[in-house]
Amino acid sequence: MRQAADELVIATNGKGLVELTDAVVRWVREQGMTTGLLTMLCRHTSASLCIQENAAREVRGDILRWLDRMAPENGTYAHDDEGPDDMPAHLKAILTGVTLSIPVMNGKPALGTWQGIYLVEHRIAPHRRHLAMHLMGN
Repeated sequence: MRQAADELVIATNGKGLVELTDAVVRWVREQGMTTGLLTMLCRHTSASLCIQENAAREVRGDILRWLDRMAPENGTYAHDDEGPDDMPAHLKAILTGVTLSIPVMNGKPALGTWQGIYLVEHRIAPHRRHLAMHLMGN
């Protein structure tokens, strides 16, 4: 059993879904493991991770609009230290989650045909997001 760990730093342009699939697949391949488990952690409370369709771009917009309805920026929140998108960003991260566990098979993440790995930026302003990756396998 082997292990590998690294950090992926992603610059975002503000609110949106940033596809990470190619970078993650490349990193897993570089580790030389054919079978294992990849764990990812978004090290922030106002951004998150998800696996979602990567074929139809409309899906991304629909997801963002749905999240905005679930945690609107015009809500009355006690926590607004960094502006009106602060608390809604935290709530959206709770809804979408900050960790992923993905089986590795045949040297790559075992994603479905239309699945991609995304960082979901919930803040309006651009940010640099840090993602911890850990791979354990053979």
